[in-house]
Amino acid sequence: MSFRDKINEESLRRQALAVGLVVPDNTRCVQCGICSFNCPIGIDVRRHAWLGQSVEDSHCLTCGTCIQKCPRGVLRFERGSLHLELSEVRP
Repeated sequence: MSFRDKINEESLRRQALAVGLVVPDNTRCVQCGICSFNCPIGIDVRRHAWLGQSVEDSHCLTCGTCIQKCPRGVLRFERGSLHLELSEVRP
């Protein structure tokens, strides 16, 4: 793999994260609040999980910390409506 291929691959990965959504499974959430406590910018992820809504806050970094810290595995990344297929993004 050439250096240019690695740069393109990293660019595609970052684009995918930039438009990803954190989606909860509200039937499994016990409202412990660990996700919100660990969010580096203070989004109330717990509330989104309680309401069964994806986190579509424009300030969300899509860092995945809330997903990693959830002890019950309630949160996951999902493609949002703004996602492009990788084949459409490639130059």
